[in-house]
Amino acid sequence: MMRHLVSAACGLWLGLSGAAMAQGQPVLVELYTSQGCSSCPPADEFMAQLVEDPNIIALSLHVDYWDYIGWKDTFGSPQFTNRQKSYARAIGSRTIYTPQMIVGGVDRVEGNDPMKVVDSIRRQIMAPSSVRLTVVRQGNKAVIRAEAERPMRDMTRVQLVRFLPKATVEIKRGENAGAVVTYHNVVTSWQPLVEWPGQAPLDLVADVPGNDRIAVVVQTEGPAEVLAVAVADR
Repeated sequence: MMRHLVSAACGLWLGLSGAAMAQGQPVLVELYTSQGCSSCPPADEFMAQLVEDPNIIALSLHVDYWDYIGWKDTFGSPQFTNRQKSYARAIGSRTIYTPQMIVGGVDRVEGNDPMKVVDSIRRQIMAPSSVRLTVVRQGNKAVIRAEAERPMRDMTRVQLVRFLPKATVEIKRGENAGAVVTYHNVVTSWQPLVEWPGQAPLDLVADVPGNDRIAVVVQTEGPAEVLAVAVADR
């Protein structure tokens, strides 16, 4: 059933490729997940489809608040829990969920609902892009350039994300005991670089030692709307 639902969702966004290319910017999807959450594996499986679409940059952030059940998430971090809590506070909520997908920093989808995620992606692909962003990796450096199409009303934060493309974990305890789950685009760090008002183009070089892949996110404070996201080629 899950695979049929994923296939149907994929079919919906394949027709959006032309619109996405016209806008020139992909859409950011953040999945908040946990190896200790029995409801999360279907969403983790859905991520396998999302990461294959060039119109989408999908990232998995593993939270640590399910560790008490009996399995410590091997990728879980209080940093990612705090980011999810910040999203909740931004809309006046005290509740956080796993799985939860946040699309473009503004659309929140609780639970595993591929069709709702695709609807959110479709709306955001069709919206005009206000920031042009490029990221080029040169050895242990990331060369970042951002330029606003028009003056921005709010300060933005430029953030560097490091992630593993794929990792398979055998879960030995907790709600998912005995399961072997493959995770995709697993975030290992999410680091703020600079605040950018957008009046002038941004040119920045950041240190990126190691082999993790890197992405850059330009986002309004809140956290709120993601204005641009880009992944550097290896």
